[in-house]
Amino acid sequence: MRPTNEVQEIPVYMFLGFLESGKTTFAKETLLDRGFTEGEPTLLLACEEGIEEYDEDELKENNIFVEYIDEENLNTQYLIDLQDKYKPTRVMIEYNGTWKMEKLFSIRVPKGWTVVQVISFVNAQTFDVYIANMRQMMIEQLSTADMIVFNRCDENTRRGEYRRSIKAVNRRAQIIFENKDGIAEMDDSVDLPYDINQDKIELEDDDFGIFYIDACDNPDRYVGKTIHFRAMVHRPKEYGDKAFVPGRFAMTCCAEDIAFIGFKCYFDAAKHLKDRQWVTVTGEIDKEYYAEFEGDGPVIKAKKVEPAKPAEEEVVYFT
Repeated sequence: MRPTNEVQEIPVYMFLGFLESGKTTFAKETLLDRGFTEGEPTLLLACEEGIEEYDEDELKENNIFVEYIDEENLNTQYLIDLQDKYKPTRVMIEYNGTWKMEKLFSIRVPKGWTVVQVISFVNAQTFDVYIANMRQMMIEQLSTADMIVFNRCDENTRRGEYRRSIKAVNRRAQIIFENKDGIAEMDDSVDLPYDINQDKIELEDDDFGIFYIDACDNPDRYVGKTIHFRAMVHRPKEYGDKAFVPGRFAMTCCAEDIAFIGFKCYFDAAKHLKDRQWVTVTGEIDKEYYAEFEGDGPVIKAKKVEPAKPAEEEVVYFT
């Protein structure tokens, strides 16, 4: 066998969330599932001590090693020392919800360490409080995640509203709602204010946000349909003279988070349009690859673009 200089990939799983969000409970259940660890050496980096505690002896029996880490020793050399000490084949990081994400992403990690999944945990009963008071930290966690788990859900949990708000800041995230009894369910249902079965969609001003979210999630069911709506013009330089973005400013998770949303629209006379100009668009929906979607997303091939009066409300919502 010839020697190789290839570095073995060591998958890193990151768990995000504030105290009592369910990170530790999920980590314990995952770690003790031998189908996940396969009995191979696993390093768990716990960046905070929550109400739930790890049974280090039990974990060690399963070849899992816990190291508690603070901001001061979250650095390259310390992580390399841990890699040399335990030689793990996988790493799990229970990250402190009050630390900035850039703290972790800015340091050089040991060779082979590769983040393969980021899961953010949210206590549904305290979500509104955290959004109101720790908005930036919460948005950072939600926008980074591959999967978002709302736990402790009950009949009062506004699943549809939360889901649409999350999708506005993180299109690719899988969203799961877990009831108090531990039963998890994916909530992909959206009550549409227009008839999706019609060949032509007449989009009311207030419905643009809901259309945007559903079309992002389900581009295939919109392909071939004609759509008519009022929007504001945005002309990204990279789109050239024959495309623009008709869209709206939308409120995402709270009043301070306003973002412009819309889809690429092909239009031969786009160069004559001006940023923030209001227009009505009639066109056929198609799809193409979007790097930010990490997959296909809707595009509009305009048949007609005409000047229009501004909408009564400049900002739209996802409810």
